Amino acid sequence: MPRPFLSARAALAAMLTLSALTPPPASAQAPANTDFVPVTDTMLQDPAPEDWLTWRRTLDAWGYSPLDQIDRSSVGDLRMAWTRALTPGSQQGTPLVYRGVLYMPNPGDVIQAIDAATGDLVWEYRRNLPEDIYDHVGRLAVTNRNLAIYDRLIIDTSADNFAFALDAATGELVWETRILDYLTHPATHSAGPIIAGGKAISGRSCRPAGGPDACVITAHDALTGAELWRRRTTPAPGEPGDETWGGVPDAERKHVGSWMPPSYDPELNLIYAGTSVTSPAPKFMLGGADLAHLYHNSTLALDADTGEIVWYYQHLNDHWDLDHPFERMLLDTAVAPDPDAVDWINPRLRPGEVRRVMTGVPGKTGVVYTLDRETGEFLWATPTIAQNVITHIDGATGTVTENGEVTFSALGQEMLVCPTWAAGRGWQSGAYSPLTGAMYFPMRNTCARMLSTLDSGLRTYALAARHQLAPGTDMLGTVRGISVETGATTWLHEKRAATWSLVATGGGLVFGGDVNGRFRAFDHETGAVLWEINLGSPVTGYPITFAAAGRQYVAVSTGSAAQSSTQLRITPELRPSAGNNLFVFGLP
Repeated sequence: MPRPFLSARAALAAMLTLSALTPPPASAQAPANTDFVPVTDTMLQDPAPEDWLTWRRTLDAWGYSPLDQIDRSSVGDLRMAWTRALTPGSQQGTPLVYRGVLYMPNPGDVIQAIDAATGDLVWEYRRNLPEDIYDHVGRLAVTNRNLAIYDRLIIDTSADNFAFALDAATGELVWETRILDYLTHPATHSAGPIIAGGKAISGRSCRPAGGPDACVITAHDALTGAELWRRRTTPAPGEPGDETWGGVPDAERKHVGSWMPPSYDPELNLIYAGTSVTSPAPKFMLGGADLAHLYHNSTLALDADTGEIVWYYQHLNDHWDLDHPFERMLLDTAVAPDPDAVDWINPRLRPGEVRRVMTGVPGKTGVVYTLDRETGEFLWATPTIAQNVITHIDGATGTVTENGEVTFSALGQEMLVCPTWAAGRGWQSGAYSPLTGAMYFPMRNTCARMLSTLDSGLRTYALAARHQLAPGTDMLGTVRGISVETGATTWLHEKRAATWSLVATGGGLVFGGDVNGRFRAFDHETGAVLWEINLGSPVTGYPITFAAAGRQYVAVSTGSAAQSSTQLRITPELRPSAGNNLFVFGLP
């Protein structure tokens, strides 16, 4: 029998003496609600057009909605339908929408249910967090990027290192399960879970103080909160991959996080999760630059039932904090990379053959990688922005060669590195449209004078940097359309302001914002700007589109967030405000 429900504070106090590696489920199944239609796995895999049921709407991470009431001919008539202020803090939220209710994650573990057509509040949940929580897990844990919905539950992860579920109709806490003890294994939970076969799958950015046991991907029973499995992102001594650390003690294998939501293929039953850099980043400080240090900056394909690694691919041996945790797009496509547009191609490819692929720009380098998602076989890759950290990828093996001229070998060295952790590609998501066969990504032209040091800058990574525009351009922001079949650029939009997350629609549109508060609708075929509004503050949230009462809406949030301050220092003439607000637009 599951144990009785406890409040967040009481549950934490009761559990502090238990091992963080074997947390119990905290409560029981959601109470019945006859007016609420439960969300099923089938609905998550093929959502109704009007709904947005997971982070990128579908588990394949397309960021695409088939809604077409707002299209290229009508988008110029968009008007604000309603707006609502959000709680203070780093704002990177993605709304969920189900049957006319919008569920919005706010900074600081606040969740709101809102009438999607009117903006009226239905309920609000505010988690009772320990007073010292951010001293241990860091201020980035204020961020709450996404929620999950399943059955009658809204499911999330919290700053105090719990997974928890709310009654979707009332906002009452139904269950909570401790993942880690934040005092002994602190981790930053800046992203919530996805649901894969009734399991809530979540990753985290592990703090160096938490050691390798804080660097885990976990699965919880979505109905009860019982932990089903956990997967460390670094091998322990004696496990496969241990040799890639060259004798570095297990306790020093730190900070390989999986801090963005994964993707899921229900047919293959595989979870696709990306990982981040080590702490420190320069590998001469971790046994040598020639060691792979698995599984940092990799794609992990995990068995959704067990968490076992089915295959992995390492995108970069990272010395510069160029994480690779971002969304992996899953689709079936003909694969015919254009040698005039693509730098690295598998010579065994039969051009035009249809493959199940995992594609996109998974890391800060801005390099597109297309892999066979069943086997992990490398198919092709190509840069999209200025980069000097990768010199070659072996098409036959997928092995990446890093640039020795910018690889640190001692403290005090300074290198010009392109891009930077201010991000050629950041946590801001791209989108894929099946109408064009193209994916669209917001990327930035950044470089940095980077210093290997223990005395200043980002001490977690032993790096400091002076960020700047890449040589040869005065445009920081780009939006690029890329053919998933050929790798060729279909269009390129360049702006002085850094560009942020995108959504594609059945109306032939791509919506996206920038750090200067502009929110735009692009033509998905040409990149022409068809509509634009100034929202005043950086467009830091993930835009979505949904329908309520037969009317299509577009929603996006603004505010302050990681990377925005660095990007604004590169373009100091841009001076937006920093208000956290949710904006919803519709046709008259």
